[in-house]
Order: sequence, then structure tokens, then C-alpha cells
Amino acid sequence: MRKLTFALSIASAMLGSAAAAQANETINVGICVSWPGYAMMDVAKQKNLISGYDLNIVNFEDPLGGHAALAAGQIDVYGCTADYIPVAVDAGLNEVNVAYLNPSYGVDHVVLAAGMTPETLKGKKVAAPQAYIGQLLMGLWLDRVGIAPGDVDWVNLNADEAVGPMLSGDLAAAYMYEPWISKVIEAAPGTKSIVDTTDPEMLKTGIFMDSLFMNKDFIAKNRPAALAVLKAEWDARAYWHANVEETNQMIAEYLQWPAADVASVIGTNGKSLSGGIYMFDFDESARTCGVLDGAPPFGLPNGSMAGSVALTNEWWIKLGLMKNTIDPAAGIDCSLMGDLVKSGYRQSFQATE
Repeated sequence: MRKLTFALSIASAMLGSAAAAQANETINVGICVSWPGYAMMDVAKQKNLISGYDLNIVNFEDPLGGHAALAAGQIDVYGCTADYIPVAVDAGLNEVNVAYLNPSYGVDHVVLAAGMTPETLKGKKVAAPQAYIGQLLMGLWLDRVGIAPGDVDWVNLNADEAVGPMLSGDLAAAYMYEPWISKVIEAAPGTKSIVDTTDPEMLKTGIFMDSLFMNKDFIAKNRPAALAVLKAEWDARAYWHANVEETNQMIAEYLQWPAADVASVIGTNGKSLSGGIYMFDFDESARTCGVLDGAPPFGLPNGSMAGSVALTNEWWIKLGLMKNTIDPAAGIDCSLMGDLVKSGYRQSFQATE
């Protein structure tokens, strides 16, 4: 009888533990590509930084496919580039941007072929991946030097695909990032980077951003979960800031990257890397939303998110990818960031070295 009672008590305890384990609600999170800037949710998952919820994280390696899954409610949260916000509004997709995560801080470049100058570019071929920040960077730089989008012949190529045509002389300029920039410059002396996203004027546009998107129904029907997962993003950044080497290694294992490549994007000082990305802390992001007093970095005004969405929309129209002018507010929901501010949540960190 004692053995039976003991067995029953063990079984009861096991069932109780199983019930407790099953009590956690699952939040489905997507990232659009393998990129350190989107990996903080995995840090939050591994370090148990979100209480009462389990994070199921899917790497789509397909930005448009991830947005389709988000709009359909197959995932709840999605990390990807902010340039899609006007497109999502125009298409009536069931998603909104809830926070800016980090601007490009020199990852993205326009490279000019050897022997070319801005004055000789008209009528020539320029390469950039269509409907991506590379095309925006190329368009903005061309505009700066007095060249309209229709004055050049656009070729839809990513950085790696543009190497051969640059070396063969088929392209006058191309959007690129490392390691392709160094390879082209080494193989074709005289080739040079003419502008990148550390340029103060490019940073002030606020359009070269990674963002966190959420499904509208997820926010409306499960706001506590939406707030919890948003807070977890910033808590993970705080953990990274305090434990950079460990966290960079975790991110490397998650993305299946060499740890040195992770460091080449997000750095080792717990904040940023020139030539990589600049990691917003919560306060900086909240200021771009306009829900916390003070100016964001890089000359961005408080509440700059709407303006950067409008500028992106304007450029998608100039580049022939959109026809309609949208209301930026329709693609933004800063109320979650605002709720965290009202709760007293704050976070500000600087480089540690």
C-alpha cells in the first residue's frame, strides 16, 4: 500500500509538472533572413527572459514569405527591414511596425566602378536589388548628385551577383556590402565606395532600419503577450550589452555563422560597429516612436518613424515600385512602446570600450 501511495504521489507530481509546463502560451516569431540584428529573440528564449511564454522562432530566409505568414496570422511577430511598411499598408496587410530595432551603420554601400565619376553615370547601368534598401540607397545617392532614377539603366542584382559585372565593366555602379566590396576593389584598382550608411545625411533619413512587426490581431487579442515579447527584445539587448562575447557566440550558433562574422556586424562593444549596425536601446527606439521625450541619435527628430515611412513611400513611387501615397500612421503602432514607457520601463546603454 505504501508503494502504491508513493507511486500515485509521484504520478500526481509528474502530472502537475506537465500541466505547469503546458501552461506556457506559445508566441510564434519569425525572422526574414539570417542576420544578427534579428537574433535577440533567440537570446531571450535561451536566457529565459520572457516569463509565462514559449518562443517558437522560424527563420524564413525569405522576407516576402515571412510577411505573408505574418499577415495571415501564421506567426505573431516578425523581424525584417522597415522598407516594407508602405508596401504592407498599400496592400492592406494585417500587420504593423511596432518598433525600430537598429539602423544600418555602414553595412550598405554604393560602389563606383574604376574610371567612373558621378558626372559620367547618366545612361549607364547601375545594380541594386529591387524593392530592397540597396535600391533606396542607390536612388538617394543618385538624387544627391543630380541624377534622376530614369537617367540610369537599373539592373536587379544583389551584392554577390554584381561582382562579375563590375569586374567586366558592364556596370558603372552597384550596391554592395562586405566581403564583396573588398574583393572588387582588390581585383579592380580604382573602384571605390562612394557612399555608405554612416553618411550623416543617410542616417538622418531614418529609412535604413531593421524593424519589429506584429500581426494586428495578435496585438488586439493578446496584448499582454505582445507587450511581453516586445519587452523581451530589449531585455535580450541588455543581456548582450552586459555579456557581449557570450551572446555573440550564442547568436553565431543560432545563425550557424562564425563568431567573428557576428562580431563584424554587431561589434564587441555592446552597442555598435562602424561598418556594421547600431543597436538601438529601448529609449532610443521609443524616441523614434515619439512616446518618450528626447531626441534619437543621428539627427533624427522625436517621432521620426512616420516621416521615414513617408520618405520610403515617396522613393518607392519614384522608383516605380508603388503608385499610391499611403498614410504612414496606418503602418505604425507605437502604443506598445508607449505602454512600456508608462510602466516605467527604461533602458539606455553606451559602448563599453
